[in-house]
Amino acid sequence: MKRHLVVANLCILLWPLVAAAETFDHFCDTFAAAWMQADPQEATSLQYFRGVEQDALDRRLTSIAVEARTARVAVARRGLGELKGFDRARLNSTQRVSAAMLQWQLDEIVLREPFADYAFVFQQHSGLQVQLVNFLSQTHPIRNRRDVENYLARLELVAGQMDEGIAQARRRAARGILPPRFILNSTIEQLDRFLAAAPRQNVLVASLDARASNAIDLSAADLAKFLAAAEQTVAMKIVPAFRRTRELLREQLPQSSSDAGLWRFAHGDLAYAQALRRFTTTDYTAGQIHELGLKEVARIEKQMGELFDRLGYREGSIQNRMRKLDSELQPLSEPDPRPTLLAKYGEILRDAETRAALIFDLRPKAPVVVKREPFITEKNAAAHYTSPAPDGSRPGIFWVPLPGPKFRISEMRTLLYHEAVPGHHFQLAIQNEMAGLPQFRRDRAFGSISAHSEGWALYAEQLAAESGWYEGDIKGHLGQLNAELFRARRLVVDTGLHAMHWTRRQAIEYGISASEVERYVVSPGQACSYKIGQLRILELRDKARHALGEKFSLKEFHNLILRTGTVPLAVLEQVVDDYAKERAEPPAIRVP
Repeated sequence: MKRHLVVANLCILLWPLVAAAETFDHFCDTFAAAWMQADPQEATSLQYFRGVEQDALDRRLTSIAVEARTARVAVARRGLGELKGFDRARLNSTQRVSAAMLQWQLDEIVLREPFADYAFVFQQHSGLQVQLVNFLSQTHPIRNRRDVENYLARLELVAGQMDEGIAQARRRAARGILPPRFILNSTIEQLDRFLAAAPRQNVLVASLDARASNAIDLSAADLAKFLAAAEQTVAMKIVPAFRRTRELLREQLPQSSSDAGLWRFAHGDLAYAQALRRFTTTDYTAGQIHELGLKEVARIEKQMGELFDRLGYREGSIQNRMRKLDSELQPLSEPDPRPTLLAKYGEILRDAETRAALIFDLRPKAPVVVKREPFITEKNAAAHYTSPAPDGSRPGIFWVPLPGPKFRISEMRTLLYHEAVPGHHFQLAIQNEMAGLPQFRRDRAFGSISAHSEGWALYAEQLAAESGWYEGDIKGHLGQLNAELFRARRLVVDTGLHAMHWTRRQAIEYGISASEVERYVVSPGQACSYKIGQLRILELRDKARHALGEKFSLKEFHNLILRTGTVPLAVLEQVVDDYAKERAEPPAIRVP
């Protein structure tokens, strides 16, 4: 009887905690669902819903109207207000991380709103035209007849979306917010490539043809009918809208200048500070990041110099010696080396999966494949990764640009380690598969956190080197270090462009390619996330190793990072500190 009373009293004491936890989980689920309802393209990418609810979203595009943006900021403010109502002491550890992450992300949405118009609507890297084409040709699912019907419904909306973008670009230009002349030229060239193909060969039709061949419940006659409809929409609506966009950019050329950074706009310094906060999840200033970059460049170049000496490359700068090495590694131009390079990436992938088993006991169930970047974006694109579809209809994909005529041979291995195994594929596919995380964290409903995701991928590159994956391959190791050097130089160049009045030419002369420099110009701050995130993860690993001594396990540390999922760096630090404290404490002595 006494034992029953103790249990009953304990239940009474714990009930407020249980109720608070259930209420918090319900808040997260309903708030995230409402957020995703207003973002149909992201809902499709994530397949966030099921059945009729998801199908309705699969026919729409996410609104880019100013009114829609204002409404989303208002929702974020409301979410922050509701979040304050929860006593975090009553939440469990997973929920406390969720609350901290959600607060940071909603804060960011509110804080960056005053600077939203500083972004260029049309640009060659991630402009509206790129987003629409890539989303439809790569992300919109084509599994069955209904998916094709939804695809055609979305095609009908593209021209209106482009015209809304044109109107916004004109309003921003009237305020003096214009892309630099070199960005306009790159974007016009990209639009020319899109417009050069006949409607039947346009990527929006050709990709549908290629992908629909595997669709179920779709006859050859139906496919022909759908392709004809897609071709007509492209010819009559989308091509004219892209021509209007090209004409707008041509009109803007005489008004543009060669100045590259945010500094040239009113309050550009504040806009850049906000961009750095968003992408690094720290309060580092541009000056601090610039100095950190210079130090990292010097450290990595010293290490590379020692390896070059071993190969007999003793003359010239590190950059010139790397160019010499890359030149000697280039494949013959005939026959076309691209198929062989893609096959080689596949071999590296399988080898990486075998090696990763030695330092990871948590690996994704979803497969990952290598694909070549589509033609329209290949010239300007960086290698990137697409997460697998939750329903298994799409594997994880490492997209590799191979525009030629020169190829990144020495960096093939480290590029794959970054984008696929054990980099983004391990990180994001495992996160998607973590049933213990709330859906908004599994699916990154409020956006990715670049410092964590890119920091992990750069950490994965270094981990491969630390683990002996380059044993007997000095040239491959130099490729890994050159990739890290590239990320260190990014700290210098990004801050140089946007805070220190660097020109495009200065950035190129510092050792960054023209296409990469242009990427930093249109995406301020993002390039800083890689190195800042990597350094913090390494610091946290050292901190945990020091705290735990012989109890430290590299596999356990990786499990902790991967199971936590994408979070701001300060939140990750708290998670690691809590883990180290709990792991270091001796187990409680139980009295029978």
